[in-house]
Amino acid sequence: MPGAGLAKGLAVTLRTMTRKTVTEQYPDTQPDLPPRTRGVIGLFEENCTVCMLCARECPDWCIYIDSHKETIPAATPGGRERSRNVLDRFAIDFALCMYCGICIEVCPFDALFWSPEFEYAETDIRDLTHERDKLREWMWTVPAPPALDPGAEEPKEIAAARKTAEKLAAAQAEPREEDA
Repeated sequence: MPGAGLAKGLAVTLRTMTRKTVTEQYPDTQPDLPPRTRGVIGLFEENCTVCMLCARECPDWCIYIDSHKETIPAATPGGRERSRNVLDRFAIDFALCMYCGICIEVCPFDALFWSPEFEYAETDIRDLTHERDKLREWMWTVPAPPALDPGAEEPKEIAAARKTAEKLAAAQAEPREEDA
């Protein structure tokens, strides 16, 4: 039948014209984002050991890290001095970043996290390179990790710590019973 496609298209149009619109007016109404939304990358500076894995693995080369070595005096007499890297600069150029998350995955010390912040637009592209102070601010917007599955096994580290604590508590309780 000629015009069947046109009739179907008009039927869809008439059906949707009668429904209420669901458009959210963005600046006035904040969107409800999923809990683990990828917005920007937050830096937990205390965990960063300047291992440079994130910068090396980044396919866009948008992470800039500068550091220097600092000597730590020996903890005990006769011990040797240690050296450690100190973070001077940690910056991410979000104009280059493709939000792949490789840097977060390869970080062995959990220093990088996804933050749900998405309102960081700039009028000048040169301002999209955010330094560590801005990345630290976004760290506090990172949601807590999801709770463990109630049916899951207890992690080995927690089980070992619990056994050690129970042994210490039992050892401390025994002398008290003898004193009584």
